[in-house]
Amino acid sequence: MTQTPPTANSMRRALRRARDGVALDTAEAAVLLQARGEDLAALTQSAARVRDAGLEAAGRPGVITYSKSVFIPLTRLCRDKCHYCTFVTVPGKLRRAGHGMFMSPDEVLEIARRGAELGCKEALITLGDKPEDRWPEAREWLDAHGYDDTIAYVRAMSVRILEETGLLPHLNPGVMSWTDFQRLKPVAPSMGMMLETTATRLWSEPGGPHYGSPDKEPAVRLRVLEDAGRSSVPFTSGLLIGIGETYEERAESLFALRKVARSYHGIQELIIQNFRAKPDTAMRGMPDAELDDLVATVAVARHIMGPSACLQAPPNLVDAEYARLIGAGIDDWGGVSPLTPDHVNPERPWPQIEELAERSAEAGFALRERLCVYPEFVRRGEPWLDPRLLPHVTALADPTTGLAREDAEVTGRPWQEPEEVFTAAGRTDLHRTIDTEGRTGDRRQDFDEVYGDWEALREQAAPGLVPDRIEADVRTALSVAADDPTKLTDAEALALLHADGAALDALTRIADDVRRDAVGDEVTYVVTRNINFTNVCYTGCRFCAFAQRRTDADAYTLSLSQVADRAEQAWQVGATEVCMQGGIHPDLPGTAYFDIARAVKERVPGMHVHAFSPMEVVNGATRTGLSIREWLTAAKEAGLDSVPGTAAEILDDEVRWILTKGKLPAATWVEVISTAHELGLPSSSTMMYGHVDQPHHWLAHLRLLAEIQQRTGGFTEFVTLPFIHTNAPVYLAGIARPGPTLRDNRAVTAMARLLLHPHIRNIQTSWVKLGTDGAAEMLRSGANDLGGTLMEETISRMAGSSYGSHRSIRDLVAIADAAGRPARQRTTTYGEVPAERIAAGLASDGHLPELLPVLED
Repeated sequence: MTQTPPTANSMRRALRRARDGVALDTAEAAVLLQARGEDLAALTQSAARVRDAGLEAAGRPGVITYSKSVFIPLTRLCRDKCHYCTFVTVPGKLRRAGHGMFMSPDEVLEIARRGAELGCKEALITLGDKPEDRWPEAREWLDAHGYDDTIAYVRAMSVRILEETGLLPHLNPGVMSWTDFQRLKPVAPSMGMMLETTATRLWSEPGGPHYGSPDKEPAVRLRVLEDAGRSSVPFTSGLLIGIGETYEERAESLFALRKVARSYHGIQELIIQNFRAKPDTAMRGMPDAELDDLVATVAVARHIMGPSACLQAPPNLVDAEYARLIGAGIDDWGGVSPLTPDHVNPERPWPQIEELAERSAEAGFALRERLCVYPEFVRRGEPWLDPRLLPHVTALADPTTGLAREDAEVTGRPWQEPEEVFTAAGRTDLHRTIDTEGRTGDRRQDFDEVYGDWEALREQAAPGLVPDRIEADVRTALSVAADDPTKLTDAEALALLHADGAALDALTRIADDVRRDAVGDEVTYVVTRNINFTNVCYTGCRFCAFAQRRTDADAYTLSLSQVADRAEQAWQVGATEVCMQGGIHPDLPGTAYFDIARAVKERVPGMHVHAFSPMEVVNGATRTGLSIREWLTAAKEAGLDSVPGTAAEILDDEVRWILTKGKLPAATWVEVISTAHELGLPSSSTMMYGHVDQPHHWLAHLRLLAEIQQRTGGFTEFVTLPFIHTNAPVYLAGIARPGPTLRDNRAVTAMARLLLHPHIRNIQTSWVKLGTDGAAEMLRSGANDLGGTLMEETISRMAGSSYGSHRSIRDLVAIADAAGRPARQRTTTYGEVPAERIAAGLASDGHLPELLPVLED
């Protein structure tokens, strides 16, 4: 597009700010992108100084890196229609050329083996986006070869490349979902996808280069980058310049990349790629991006991204003008293959590695080989590298620098689940000593890294902390609630969620009346034992004080026999249920959950196994390569009886991404729960509130749960989970509120009763989080259930709850008495408890006195 050049004054000012290391804004970056001549020389000089400082800090001064790779075009079919692309083709052309819709395993492995023989260490797997969604031939090929989708084939071939050749897969399958990242993370040390541009008009307007390409919507691609960061995947991205974007749009794209990089620390490199027009494309008449344009963009990218960023420009697209790119601030040449062409730019052959080394040396830099995963992430290790990949990466990496060992033997190694996962380790008595000795510290040792960037998070959280405006009349809303709560509008419900004083008292009375009509006066409870089989977890939930690194003082993992022992002890004192959840331990194979369920059922056949949150379900499914439905079916066969509806937090992704770094999105939570219900696995439902949320989030959450229940009928109860702030990282970082107020708790309990009526009949309050008096108050506000005896509880206690880890049957009955109501023991699904179980519970009062002394408030 034709643009007005910047004034001399604006250029001088922007150059001075860049030279002095002052943060640039978008307008200044757009000015600098237009630097030419002496201005461009000044810009590149300051950019090179920034690059050199970063290399010095990284311990590799004067080094430019590259990856010795092979390029594997797994399929050239794609559902997108980018107007500049010659990589993508159609089924008819593939057939006429004698090719299949996908490369066969033999074809893939032949290239990988030849690459290994030549000393290559990276298998760059590139393919079109979701070809099966557009081309029936692609769907037929996948079905015929036993793959559910293209991602399943990518995963399978990655495993074979690792095992049979030793090359490390770097995956470029296009747009991926959060679940796709979980599926591919165990088989590839790094992945990538070019952002290209954030200019939406280039996608939305007819004639634009991305028009008609669903996967090129900038918001979709930014979500992919964020999901990669949330999943702790070392990720490559970048810009394609000269496709019709303005300088302002190009600058905005760079700042969008910087925002993601700062938020998650997972962008391992940025590629600045110049557009090259190709014959037989819709953009064949478009001029190529000029070299000055590329050099200026590299220099501006260096200033924006900073010294620690890794910047690459493909050497085969610049007509041997290597010195200019080095001078502009790059520190990497990308993948260079001695075997395969650049299938995306086949007309531009790779330079010889020897030539790259010579040209780099002429500019004063030594050329060093790296792996597909950058040195910083090799040295970081967990959670960025899956344990299944560590042996493959460490076999090729220099342990000191994280770069490639050029003399390393590239040979296949087994890709397998870690052995002896269920070996008792760490503080396995934490369930008992959390009440007597407490936790070792108020935060884990990697507090400043594992949760992402706290400053970026504060900016993200700020809009959600603005109080709601209430426009409905509370009196009218109370009248509707008393008459028929199912007729409450969203505005009326929101007004009631804000009720206080006399209005709140009236609301809780109405909710209590609805409770009485729906379920009667009995207060129910279950004799259960919590078994948290490990607290090792690298997901990075910012509200969680339970998760630990494996090396932290409070970390632990139970053996299968210890899990079974605890279930048997619970049965002996009258339990009908064990509730089992754990951290997302990186060593835990996807089948481990089946082993846990079997261990309990084999030891105590009559015990109800209520286990595995939706996050654990997704973890198990992605690690085994099974669908969620297949995994839940296998878990049910292994002994799973019902699923906790935890990991819901707030079912609004804007809130979730503040609360959690890497937990499943709301839509995936809904998918897991709905699938469980369809398979005959009931679940609870939950909401954690009082952190960075607002009442309108509570309303939407409750509406969604009611909608699911009307469709599936699988929820047994709704559990209110007040946020425990004391040791929560998001509170320690000064972002979250210090938990809900008593007003909040009463309003949420009452409105849960009204908004979920008549679909979810049971509303549970948490004595663990609220204590005896608080739980009794919630029983007067619409709740009818106290949850369980627990026998042990570490999650809330590590977060700072002061109400102990256990309640006896008499304790729970006393809470019901305080609310003026009778109590009744129930099963997990709110059925009648066999007389033998009731007698066993009463004989011991439902607790384990030798292990867990009952604590007084």
